[in-house]
Amino acid sequence: MQNKVSVSFMMLGILFNICLVTSNLLQAKVIQLAGITITAGVIVFPVSYIINDCIAEVWGFKKARLIIWSGFASNFLVIFFSQIAIWLPGAPFWENEEGFNMVFGMAPRIALASLSAFLAGSFLNAYVMSKMKIASNGKHFSFRAIVSSLVGESADSLIFFPVAFIGIMPLDAIGIMIVTQAILKTLYEVVILPVTIRVVNFIKKHEETDVYDEGISYTIWSFK
Repeated sequence: MQNKVSVSFMMLGILFNICLVTSNLLQAKVIQLAGITITAGVIVFPVSYIINDCIAEVWGFKKARLIIWSGFASNFLVIFFSQIAIWLPGAPFWENEEGFNMVFGMAPRIALASLSAFLAGSFLNAYVMSKMKIASNGKHFSFRAIVSSLVGESADSLIFFPVAFIGIMPLDAIGIMIVTQAILKTLYEVVILPVTIRVVNFIKKHEETDVYDEGISYTIWSFK
Protein backbone atom coordinates (compact mmCIF):
# COMPACT_ATOMS: atom_id res chain seq x y z
CA MET A 1 0.00 0.00 0.00
CA GLN A 2 1.33 3.42 -0.97
CA ASN A 3 2.19 5.76 1.89
CA LYS A 4 0.41 9.10 1.77
CA VAL A 5 1.00 12.37 3.56
CA SER A 6 -1.91 14.70 4.22
CA VAL A 7 -1.82 18.42 3.50
CA SER A 8 -2.25 19.17 7.24
CA PHE A 9 0.73 17.01 8.16
CA MET A 10 2.85 18.50 5.39
CA MET A 11 2.03 22.10 6.40
CA LEU A 12 2.78 21.44 10.08
CA GLY A 13 6.05 19.78 9.08
CA ILE A 14 7.09 22.78 6.98
CA LEU A 15 6.19 25.19 9.79
CA PHE A 16 8.13 23.02 12.27
CA ASN A 17 11.27 23.23 10.14
CA ILE A 18 10.90 26.98 9.59
CA CYS A 19 10.54 27.60 13.32
CA LEU A 20 13.65 25.57 14.14
CA VAL A 21 15.86 27.26 11.54
CA THR A 22 14.56 30.70 12.53
CA SER A 23 15.11 30.09 16.23
CA ASN A 24 18.71 29.02 15.59
CA LEU A 25 19.40 32.25 13.72
CA LEU A 26 17.74 34.31 16.46
CA GLN A 27 19.93 32.64 19.10
CA ALA A 28 22.70 34.99 17.94
CA LYS A 29 21.02 37.84 19.84
CA VAL A 30 20.83 37.96 23.64
CA ILE A 31 17.96 40.11 24.90
CA GLN A 32 16.66 41.37 28.22
CA LEU A 33 12.97 41.42 29.12
CA ALA A 34 11.99 42.84 32.51
CA GLY A 35 15.55 42.32 33.68
CA ILE A 36 15.62 38.68 32.53
CA THR A 37 18.43 37.69 30.15
CA ILE A 38 17.39 35.26 27.42
CA THR A 39 18.15 34.57 23.78
CA ALA A 40 15.90 35.94 21.06
CA GLY A 41 15.20 32.37 19.95
CA VAL A 42 12.59 32.17 22.72
CA ILE A 43 10.30 34.20 20.45
CA VAL A 44 9.74 31.33 18.04
CA PHE A 45 11.32 28.13 19.43
CA PRO A 46 8.36 27.14 21.67
CA VAL A 47 6.18 26.99 18.55
CA SER A 48 8.13 23.91 17.46
CA TYR A 49 7.10 22.14 20.69
CA ILE A 50 3.47 23.11 20.13
CA ILE A 51 3.65 21.60 16.62
CA ASN A 52 5.41 18.54 18.07
CA ASP A 53 2.50 18.11 20.49
CA CYS A 54 -0.05 18.41 17.68
CA ILE A 55 1.68 15.82 15.50
CA ALA A 56 2.25 13.36 18.35
CA GLU A 57 -1.36 13.75 19.47
CA VAL A 58 -2.98 13.32 16.05
CA TRP A 59 -0.60 11.03 14.12
CA GLY A 60 1.45 9.42 16.88
CA PHE A 61 5.11 9.10 17.85
CA LYS A 62 6.33 7.65 14.57
CA LYS A 63 5.18 10.67 12.55
CA ALA A 64 6.59 12.99 15.22
CA ARG A 65 9.90 11.13 14.93
CA LEU A 66 9.93 11.72 11.17
CA ILE A 67 9.35 15.46 11.62
CA ILE A 68 12.00 15.72 14.34
CA TRP A 69 14.64 14.15 12.09
CA SER A 70 13.62 16.42 9.21
CA GLY A 71 14.08 19.39 11.54
CA PHE A 72 17.51 18.11 12.52
CA ALA A 73 18.47 17.74 8.86
CA SER A 74 17.21 21.24 8.05
CA ASN A 75 19.20 22.80 10.87
CA PHE A 76 22.31 20.85 9.92
CA LEU A 77 22.05 21.94 6.27
CA VAL A 78 21.60 25.60 7.21
CA ILE A 79 24.70 25.44 9.42
CA PHE A 80 26.67 23.58 6.72
CA PHE A 81 25.83 25.97 3.88
CA SER A 82 26.31 28.99 6.14
CA GLN A 83 29.86 27.87 6.88
CA ILE A 84 30.54 27.59 3.14
CA ALA A 85 29.17 31.12 2.60
CA ILE A 86 31.41 32.44 5.38
CA TRP A 87 34.44 30.64 3.95
CA LEU A 88 33.93 32.14 0.48
CA PRO A 89 35.76 35.48 0.04
CA GLY A 90 33.54 38.56 0.08
CA ALA A 91 33.45 41.07 -2.77
CA PRO A 92 35.84 44.03 -2.41
CA PHE A 93 32.91 46.43 -1.88
CA TRP A 94 31.19 44.17 0.68
CA GLU A 95 31.16 45.97 4.03
CA ASN A 96 28.96 43.72 6.15
CA GLU A 97 31.25 40.73 6.63
CA GLU A 98 31.42 41.05 10.40
CA GLY A 99 27.65 41.28 10.84
CA PHE A 100 27.03 38.38 8.44
CA ASN A 101 29.54 36.20 10.26
CA MET A 102 28.03 37.07 13.64
CA VAL A 103 24.57 35.88 12.57
CA PHE A 104 25.50 32.87 10.45
CA GLY A 105 28.89 31.94 11.86
CA MET A 106 27.68 29.49 14.46
CA ALA A 107 30.71 28.10 16.26
CA PRO A 108 31.05 24.29 16.19
CA ARG A 109 30.45 24.22 19.95
CA ILE A 110 27.19 26.18 19.66
CA ALA A 111 26.08 24.05 16.72
CA LEU A 112 26.73 20.84 18.68
CA ALA A 113 24.87 22.23 21.70
CA SER A 114 21.92 23.35 19.61
CA LEU A 115 21.49 20.16 17.58
CA SER A 116 21.95 17.74 20.49
CA ALA A 117 19.63 19.76 22.76
CA PHE A 118 16.99 19.89 20.03
CA LEU A 119 17.06 16.13 19.49
CA ALA A 120 16.87 15.28 23.19
CA GLY A 121 14.15 17.81 23.99
CA SER A 122 11.98 17.06 20.96
CA PHE A 123 12.08 13.29 21.36
CA LEU A 124 11.34 13.51 25.08
CA ASN A 125 8.42 15.82 24.35
CA ALA A 126 6.93 13.40 21.82
CA TYR A 127 7.59 10.36 24.02
CA VAL A 128 5.94 11.87 27.11
CA MET A 129 2.95 13.08 25.08
CA SER A 130 2.53 9.63 23.52
CA LYS A 131 2.83 7.68 26.79
CA MET A 132 0.52 10.03 28.68
CA LYS A 133 -2.10 9.78 25.95
CA ILE A 134 -2.22 6.01 26.33
CA ALA A 135 -2.26 6.24 30.14
CA SER A 136 -5.07 8.82 30.15
CA ASN A 137 -7.12 7.14 27.41
CA GLY A 138 -6.78 10.23 25.25
CA LYS A 139 -8.12 12.62 27.88
CA HIS A 140 -6.60 15.74 29.47
CA PHE A 141 -4.82 17.03 26.36
CA SER A 142 -4.06 20.39 28.00
CA PHE A 143 -2.31 18.77 30.95
CA ARG A 144 -0.38 16.39 28.70
CA ALA A 145 0.74 19.21 26.40
CA ILE A 146 2.04 21.29 29.32
CA VAL A 147 3.84 18.39 31.04
CA SER A 148 5.44 17.08 27.84
CA SER A 149 6.61 20.57 26.88
CA LEU A 150 8.03 21.20 30.34
CA VAL A 151 10.00 17.94 30.15
CA GLY A 152 11.22 18.65 26.62
CA GLU A 153 12.06 22.32 27.21
CA SER A 154 13.89 21.47 30.45
CA ALA A 155 15.99 18.80 28.73
CA ASP A 156 16.75 21.19 25.88
CA SER A 157 17.93 23.94 28.24
CA LEU A 158 19.86 21.52 30.47
CA ILE A 159 21.89 20.38 27.46
CA PHE A 160 22.21 23.56 25.41
CA PHE A 161 23.44 26.11 27.95
CA PRO A 162 26.13 24.02 29.70
CA VAL A 163 27.52 22.66 26.42
CA ALA A 164 27.44 26.09 24.77
CA PHE A 165 28.57 28.38 27.60
CA ILE A 166 30.52 26.54 30.33
CA GLY A 167 33.90 28.27 30.57
CA ILE A 168 32.47 31.38 28.90
CA MET A 169 29.75 32.42 31.35
CA PRO A 170 29.60 32.06 35.16
CA LEU A 171 27.88 28.87 36.34
CA ASP A 172 25.24 30.78 38.30
CA ALA A 173 24.31 32.77 35.17
CA ILE A 174 24.03 29.54 33.17
CA GLY A 175 21.82 28.04 35.87
CA ILE A 176 19.52 31.06 35.83
CA MET A 177 19.22 30.94 32.04
CA ILE A 178 18.40 27.20 32.11
CA VAL A 179 15.55 27.66 34.57
CA THR A 180 14.30 30.92 33.05
CA GLN A 181 14.12 29.67 29.48
CA ALA A 182 12.46 26.36 30.42
CA ILE A 183 9.79 28.20 32.40
CA LEU A 184 9.24 30.96 29.84
CA LYS A 185 8.93 28.51 26.95
CA THR A 186 6.42 26.41 28.90
CA LEU A 187 4.41 29.51 29.84
CA TYR A 188 4.42 30.38 26.15
CA GLU A 189 2.65 27.09 25.47
CA VAL A 190 0.17 27.67 28.31
CA VAL A 191 -0.81 31.05 26.87
CA ILE A 192 -1.31 29.70 23.36
CA LEU A 193 -2.96 26.46 24.55
CA PRO A 194 -6.53 27.48 23.56
CA VAL A 195 -5.33 27.86 19.95
CA THR A 196 -3.45 24.54 20.12
CA ILE A 197 -6.57 22.71 21.36
CA ARG A 198 -8.69 24.10 18.52
CA VAL A 199 -6.07 23.20 15.93
CA VAL A 200 -5.75 19.63 17.25
CA ASN A 201 -9.52 19.13 17.35
CA PHE A 202 -9.91 20.53 13.84
CA ILE A 203 -7.19 18.29 12.41
CA LYS A 204 -8.57 15.18 14.12
CA LYS A 205 -12.00 15.87 12.67
CA HIS A 206 -10.70 16.82 9.24
CA GLU A 207 -8.21 13.93 8.97
CA GLU A 208 -10.47 11.43 10.74
CA THR A 209 -7.50 10.08 12.67
CA ASP A 210 -6.48 9.87 16.32
CA VAL A 211 -3.50 7.55 16.78
CA TYR A 212 -2.69 5.69 20.00
CA ASP A 213 0.89 4.38 20.07
CA GLU A 214 0.16 0.97 21.56
CA GLY A 215 2.77 -1.70 20.93
CA ILE A 216 5.18 0.51 18.95
CA SER A 217 8.94 0.83 19.29
CA TYR A 218 10.09 4.17 20.69
CA THR A 219 13.56 3.92 19.19
CA ILE A 220 14.64 7.25 17.75
CA TRP A 221 16.78 5.69 15.03
CA SER A 222 14.02 4.47 12.72
CA PHE A 223 13.13 6.57 9.68
CA LYS A 224 10.14 4.52 8.52
